[in-house]
Amino acid sequence: MKIQVINPENVFKPLKPTYSNVVKVEDIKSLVFISGQVAFDKEGNIVGIGDPEAQTRQALENLKACIESVGGTIDNIVKVTFYLKDMKHFEAVHRVRAEYFKKNPPASTLVQISQLVHPELLVEVEAIAVV
Repeated sequence: MKIQVINPENVFKPLKPTYSNVVKVEDIKSLVFISGQVAFDKEGNIVGIGDPEAQTRQALENLKACIESVGGTIDNIVKVTFYLKDMKHFEAVHRVRAEYFKKNPPASTLVQISQLVHPELLVEVEAIAVV
């Protein structure tokens, strides 16, 4: 699989180096859709109540486990969508994202929403990957 990240000169440069405006994928084998992951541990307990960094890290660890379950890695993710309960957590989320998306950062959407599945959850992330 060949992944090419593109940030066209005539389009606003990404605010953070953790995403790309365009991700082109060639030689596709399998397209994988990963449901929204939140800060639940494997027993269903919320990790990091009140802590957006801890919750983002747990959600991304869950995402990583999902992609690894089909033989991929975090580098196979080509698109993510982040849902935040409060945009004030933007910087905290991006600090953690930078730990995970180092090579070929995926295309990304980040939006603020009013509620997640549990009132203590602050962030959710879903992904599309090519394996």
